[in-house]
Amino acid sequence: MRFTGLRLIAVAGALAACAGSLAAAAPAAGQPSVDLGVRLNQVQVIGTHNSYHRELTWAEKVEQTKTDQNAWNLWYSHASLPVQFASESVRQIELDVMPDSDAGGLYTHPLVRTDAGLGPLTDPDMAKPGIKIMHWADHDYNNSCATLVKCLSQTKGWSDAHPGHVPIVVLIELKQTDPAMEARGGPKSPPWDTKRFADLDSEIRSVIPTNQLITPDTIRRPGLTLEQSVLRYGWPTLAQSRGKFLFLMDNKDPQQQAPYLDGRPSLQGRVLFTDSAPGRADAAFLEQNDPTGPNTAHIQDWVRRGYFVRTRADEPFDAASTGSTARLQAALASGAQVVSTDFPIAGLSARYGSDYVAPLPGRVPARCDPVSAPRFCAYQPLDLAG
Repeated sequence: MRFTGLRLIAVAGALAACAGSLAAAAPAAGQPSVDLGVRLNQVQVIGTHNSYHRELTWAEKVEQTKTDQNAWNLWYSHASLPVQFASESVRQIELDVMPDSDAGGLYTHPLVRTDAGLGPLTDPDMAKPGIKIMHWADHDYNNSCATLVKCLSQTKGWSDAHPGHVPIVVLIELKQTDPAMEARGGPKSPPWDTKRFADLDSEIRSVIPTNQLITPDTIRRPGLTLEQSVLRYGWPTLAQSRGKFLFLMDNKDPQQQAPYLDGRPSLQGRVLFTDSAPGRADAAFLEQNDPTGPNTAHIQDWVRRGYFVRTRADEPFDAASTGSTARLQAALASGAQVVSTDFPIAGLSARYGSDYVAPLPGRVPARCDPVSAPRFCAYQPLDLAG
């Protein structure tokens, strides 16, 4: 086909107009870009395991070792949550939640601390009602934020100051007291029943407003289960999800989940996505913590189908002790949208005698998912936290 001079002028004019439109639509610095349709499940992020964790004092550590020969594995500390977001490119955190008594103060006298000849915990938040954050009541209880509300308030504070971030994924692990510690005179936590689950949702909503939450109700379509909705229609776009939060339940036990799902098979009205299995009405989030061997292909299949998946880069700590990145590479290649690590930055593995670290390639907060992302994802700016 030949173009006349007039046609060439017309084509040039159209191209100039198109370029001008794109320039006009281009975002200002730090603002979200034009939405190219990349979805939140087509992005991969690095998260931290036991994100709140702080090691105990030396006197407490001595007492830990008397009843736990592997206590040294607990002697690590993460930076505060805002620092992890700002300086460690973390976009997923894990919080271990313990139900307190209605009056509060159930966990203020840990046995290890008592054995060390120390007084009660001095953080005033521990004496108040509300869900507490700790790894192991009476044995490994130090933290950078003692309550669920405080941890989420710190997280939201950073989010509000950096609204262009990809969604922050909050993995919630339900914990209860250890019977062995109860037998030694430690407190017994209330069960995770209907009331405690209502408290959990309520405390989350008291900090994170509805317009910043991605919930099962966000995904589910009329007349369809949650699983049918996510597999047929997918997740929200990244542009719709920036500055928001996605809460996931880390516990897989159906009996433990039962009160949360009771009368709500597709998690109607709930905040958390349950760790489910294909074929269940609530199936949108799946966990496979071991990404190696045949599990790599297994996870890839889930991701291609549209599920949101979490895996772990270094559990057990063999990778950290040897410096091998084989498991990390398997986790990244699996396409799991969340890859959790205990070692997001250099230095944390030094106690194992290695320099192992598990960032995303390029040490960025988010990258296009290697399994599910469309090609045009490469042209979509992802995390715009600045």
